Amino acid sequence: MASITCSAADLQPLLGANATAAAEYICYRFDAVSNKFVDTGYAVDNTYLLFSAYLVFAMQLGFAMLCAGSVRAKNTMNIMLTNVLDAATGGIFYYVFGFALAFGTPSNGFIGQHFFGLEKFPSPSFDYGYFLYQWAFAIAAAGITSGSIAERTQFISYLIYSSFLTGLVYPIVSHWFWSADGWGSPGRADNLLFGSGVIDFAGSGVVHLVGGIAGFWGAIIEGPRIGRFDHAGRAVALPGHSGTLVVLGTFLLWFGWYGFNPGSFLNILKTYGDSGFYYGQWSAIGRTAVTTTLAGCSAALTTLFGKRLLAGHWNVTDVCNGLLGGFAAITSGCSVVDPWAAIVCGFVAAWVLIGSNKLAEKFKYDDPLEAAQLHGGCGSWGIIFTGLFAKKAYVNEVYGGQENRPYGLLMGGGGKLLAAHIVQILVIVGWVSITMGTLFMLLHKLNLLRITADEEMAGMDLTSHGGLAYVYTDEVERKNMFGETKDSSAV
Repeated sequence: MASITCSAADLQPLLGANATAAAEYICYRFDAVSNKFVDTGYAVDNTYLLFSAYLVFAMQLGFAMLCAGSVRAKNTMNIMLTNVLDAATGGIFYYVFGFALAFGTPSNGFIGQHFFGLEKFPSPSFDYGYFLYQWAFAIAAAGITSGSIAERTQFISYLIYSSFLTGLVYPIVSHWFWSADGWGSPGRADNLLFGSGVIDFAGSGVVHLVGGIAGFWGAIIEGPRIGRFDHAGRAVALPGHSGTLVVLGTFLLWFGWYGFNPGSFLNILKTYGDSGFYYGQWSAIGRTAVTTTLAGCSAALTTLFGKRLLAGHWNVTDVCNGLLGGFAAITSGCSVVDPWAAIVCGFVAAWVLIGSNKLAEKFKYDDPLEAAQLHGGCGSWGIIFTGLFAKKAYVNEVYGGQENRPYGLLMGGGGKLLAAHIVQILVIVGWVSITMGTLFMLLHKLNLLRITADEEMAGMDLTSHGGLAYVYTDEVERKNMFGETKDSSAV
């Protein structure tokens, strides 16, 4: 923030006798007030960023509830524990390695090189609030992946893949597109990607596509859950045990998304032109909250009526997933599109999710939370959407005006931004496939990935976590009387 300056030399001719002392005194007091304004500006921006970080972290509770409700009761303890450990292991590994690989500037275009273990923090570039905010994003990517491989994965595998994803795979992708040094960053002066860079404002690609592709490879290598497809290859529904938890988790995620998308501005006290005008970054933040809301609402309603036509009933779980698909899609372009475009984004996202689920059934792909379809499919659509609908005025405000900066194809900005975004999709899919695909295959070869058939039938809560999440009196009595435990697979 620029400070207000005062020069004693300028005041001396106006003050007469004792001019020098008076001018120095006035300037001293003036500078003190100016510094207070500067300090206040830093405090306001850092408070805004910390509050946004708290909202994004609250999404972990949303993920936990959504995952718990989407699996069968016999695996509830397992999936909730994995969500807790995504945050815990992610915190340590992102602190030691991840943040430095993502934002350790100065660096090359591929990988960061400074701030390992938050060495030399805070700095003129970053304060602690920025680390906390970026950590919350990193563990969100890990949470997406855990849903794809739920109900059949050895617990040790969760710890290994979560550490690898948050400590290496995700940070390098975020460096490419969010660090000022990244080869695909829109903030890089000598941009290497069509002179444009990628406008992935809050991470349809960096977070959602990364988590979705990682989960896709885990689920593919593990194979479907027992009973998901019958002997004829037809899909068999294995519904989650609690629609209540699904709805609770969805609303918590919706609430947290107001930190995820609007919070990605990182600061709020910024003008877009002359000071004192009512329009500034605070207005862009409000617009971003509106586009986020409208995309989710549009996707939810489209899913509601689309599934009614296709399946003949109104399904709350499908509507919740459709809503989240709209959020995942708008996350890329939320800051640079008009509200009407967000409605288009959500409408298409709903059909992308419905179509992806149909393909998953056709190819016998099993993802208990539709995570790869939702975050990978809708995230990819969101990246393309931004390349089509990004508005010139908003792009220049949010990313800084530069001559002939590319913007959305359908808004008259040419095809460079869309081309950059297609490249982003390809490199993320390639990078995550090579790294996470190799890791999951290695775990599979070492017999560390999937649990045994007997364990899967009994449920992981009993076999790995010492008991069920829900204790029923008849089961407790049966265990006490006969020394046996009822199969809870139908619970």
